Amino acid sequence: MPHPPSNNAPAVTLYALHSCTHCKEAKTYLENLKVPFRIVYVDMLLGAERNDSLRHLRHINPSVSFPTLTIGETVVIGFKREEIDRALEG
Repeated sequence: MPHPPSNNAPAVTLYALHSCTHCKEAKTYLENLKVPFRIVYVDMLLGAERNDSLRHLRHINPSVSFPTLTIGETVVIGFKREEIDRALEG
């Protein structure tokens, strides 16, 4: 399990869908670790904001599957605890 976040902790973004069970699990996991993160509910975005987010998501995860997490420069596709932990440990 990763250490508590420090001032040098990587930026974490969770790209999710409201109805996605794995997305909810990833969100809860990050909350339980007390990791500060930003969540982007792609299904709630409209217009240019949605298009920009999907373009970025396609760039980091060509399959555009959910959840997709960015942890610093690392991309974790799906809810994979071990990969999330490794990325958080840096």
